[in-house]
Amino acid sequence: MSKEQEEKIEFQEFVEKIKNFRGRHTELVTVLIPADFNVSSVVKQLEGEKSTATNIKSRVTRNNVIEALEKIIRELKLGPLKYKNGMAIFCGNTSKIEGQTNIEFFSVEPIEPLKTRIYRCDQEFVTEPLEEMLETKEVYGLLVIERKEATIGILEGTQIRVLQHLTSGVPGKVRAGGQSSQRFHRITEGLAKEFFRRVAEEMKSHFFENKRLKGLLVGGPIPTKEEFLEEGQLVTALKSKVVAVKDIGYADEHGLKLLVEASQEDLSELEIIKEKKLLERFFNTLGKNPEKAKYKLSEIKKALEIGAVEVIIFSKKSNKEITKELSKTAAQMGTEIEIVSDETDEGRQFFNLGGVGVLLRFVI
Repeated sequence: MSKEQEEKIEFQEFVEKIKNFRGRHTELVTVLIPADFNVSSVVKQLEGEKSTATNIKSRVTRNNVIEALEKIIRELKLGPLKYKNGMAIFCGNTSKIEGQTNIEFFSVEPIEPLKTRIYRCDQEFVTEPLEEMLETKEVYGLLVIERKEATIGILEGTQIRVLQHLTSGVPGKVRAGGQSSQRFHRITEGLAKEFFRRVAEEMKSHFFENKRLKGLLVGGPIPTKEEFLEEGQLVTALKSKVVAVKDIGYADEHGLKLLVEASQEDLSELEIIKEKKLLERFFNTLGKNPEKAKYKLSEIKKALEIGAVEVIIFSKKSNKEITKELSKTAAQMGTEIEIVSDETDEGRQFFNLGGVGVLLRFVI
């Protein structure tokens, strides 16, 4: 199991633990610090919140909240001013017995950059921003290009990020006659081709080694985007991942958003096709070679534990506890994990079968 998989499993267990705490009163404190936020300013904010907490009517609740805030402030003063991915802190009275106090402190650096800043005092901890990080995200590379500029971006789940903006230096059209017009055309064509090659190189640097990349979306005016794909010398490995080419009138950040909107149907179809192929393979194997496909939990657990499972498939409607337990073992054994919807006939049939299935590397 890779270090990244280990960290994700540990993070998931941490989030589940924090999510299950319930306070008897509003005395569980959550502090989420974004990746680019200075910790010292959070300390100042919490000092102010501590003063405000003195107005809480219940003496027990007031003391518990103030003690939790003081504990968080002490810990923050001891740590660095910034964390690579931000910091999630949880502290409060976790005792389940009325009248007893057990102030516990928990902190974790998220597995992805935290973008939400939160201070909340409630009967439960705020874990939603951390749970979102554990969701499987489809990653698509984005490119909107015209002759004068191009923008490279990435689509992760539902979030669009700009990775790079490039300009070409290709001049606009000017009126010229005779040889000067022909020469001008040759020069601009040469500059455009050079720009296409530069964009292709940057695409390679951003996406070639991205193992989560599912495909590329390309947009731009006619015929620029087609010229880029034909003449830009985009490496074959990336060119084969182009799943949608759309007419887009912008080559900036707004163009990336328009490209994603225009490609929604293509992306939905791709995911459905992928699910259908996987489940068709599962059902075909189950019918023709049942020793290489299993769906009974006892058989699945046994196969996972000895490393015999090539891929484990979960329905999105599968029992969460079972999914978590089996996913942990699968990750430890280097087993591929796939999650399918119930939006297709195959998906509904799979869920009715139990919602969990495996394809084996070898017969056991």
